[in-house]
Amino acid sequence: MALHDDLTAIQRCVDDLVRTVGKIEQRADADLAGVDFRRVRMDTDHLRESVALLRAAATSAAAPPAPPAPPKTRPELVTIPDTPYDRSLWTDSDDEGLGARDRRAP
Repeated sequence: MALHDDLTAIQRCVDDLVRTVGKIEQRADADLAGVDFRRVRMDTDHLRESVALLRAAATSAAAPPAPPAPPKTRPELVTIPDTPYDRSLWTDSDDEGLGARDRRAP
């Protein structure tokens, strides 16, 4: 559980940092509270999200593995006969790649 305790301590520190940045931003004048504080605020929010992801990964790694999925059922096999197809099915089509029977290749 040492990892969990360390991640909790990190979370508390990041939360304190976010609160402190917010307080300083409220007290600062308009010139100081412009782009620089927006960047710091975004960075602290990003840190908070990163720590949350670390905690989620640590809890999922410590969790027992999920039970194995049930075996998939095999689809029903379709038997294809060895007898030739009816040639009348292809009377209106060309031989693929060979062109039409009554024309010459270029």
